[in-house]
Amino acid sequence: MSIIDRKVKFSCIIAGAGAFGLAMVVGAAAYDGTNCKAPGNCWEPKPGYPAQVAGSKYDPKHNPAELNKQQQSIQGMEQRNAQRVKYFEQTGKFVYDVTKIPSAN
Repeated sequence: MSIIDRKVKFSCIIAGAGAFGLAMVVGAAAYDGTNCKAPGNCWEPKPGYPAQVAGSKYDPKHNPAELNKQQQSIQGMEQRNAQRVKYFEQTGKFVYDVTKIPSAN
């Protein structure tokens, strides 16, 4: 009796996996790309979502100070690298920690 139960369970698992795989293939093939403005530009807003995000309730209204953090970090990195290169050119020794460079203190 248990051999039959195992075969039934195995058959159900295989059938479920096959159905899931078929659903994935059909879902991926459902988009036909007929509403593209240009090749590769096929974005359309969902129903109820505005075509222009700016000024709508979906506008994230980013803080400019938060957006500039990466640029400030890059500028600081470039300044430190310039100090390292200048010290290396003067002395021939590379010092990673800019606080240990005599001219940086």
